[in-house]
Amino acid sequence: MPNSAWPTDERPRERLLTHGPQSLSDAELLAIFLRTGTTGVPVMAMARSLITEFGSLRGLMTASCNQFCEGRGLGTAKYAQVQAAMEMARRVMDEPLRQGDPLRSPEDTRRFLTSRLGTHPHEVFAGLFLDNRHRVIQYRELFRGTIDGAAVYPREVVRQALDDNAAAVIFAHNHPSGVAEPSQADIALTRRLKEALGLVDIRVLDHMVVGHGEVISLAERGLM
Repeated sequence: MPNSAWPTDERPRERLLTHGPQSLSDAELLAIFLRTGTTGVPVMAMARSLITEFGSLRGLMTASCNQFCEGRGLGTAKYAQVQAAMEMARRVMDEPLRQGDPLRSPEDTRRFLTSRLGTHPHEVFAGLFLDNRHRVIQYRELFRGTIDGAAVYPREVVRQALDDNAAAVIFAHNHPSGVAEPSQADIALTRRLKEALGLVDIRVLDHMVVGHGEVISLAERGLM
């Protein structure tokens, strides 16, 4: 059945325009993105099938190019569209920080870091280097590792902070497993970095662990 023949309440595009994007299911949002199905498979059925195949909408959107293109009705053109859409979303979320606005709350930081680290399939350790007014000088992905962890070298972190003329830093890394709970190794690393940076008068404000839909602050937990 073509999209135009569906009852109005069942057309994802019309539902979005009438009720807003938040009212749509993952499959409906994906159907709008896909636009058309394949021979014998309506676009809504195709969208539901793909979400089942990839485990979730997130699983589909963060799949590698090869994995994505194996999905029925998908290919490099749609993969490029997905990557462009995700990068546009990241840039919209990052814009206030790129314009020099200060980080005013932990929630500002959470949103920024989720947009940057939330979709990596491997562990990434990053730093937000700040001036003395807590404006972002630079966001840097410092170390990359496997799904089990990343090797972080305090000497390199100190060197980068000095190169950026930072007065403070917020660290973050993702847990690709999706569970944001900090490990004892995360806590120990934070304390080593805080001690090393303290020797050159650079403050460590926080270390945040990014999971799927959750970001845990070590500072808020009193683990610094």
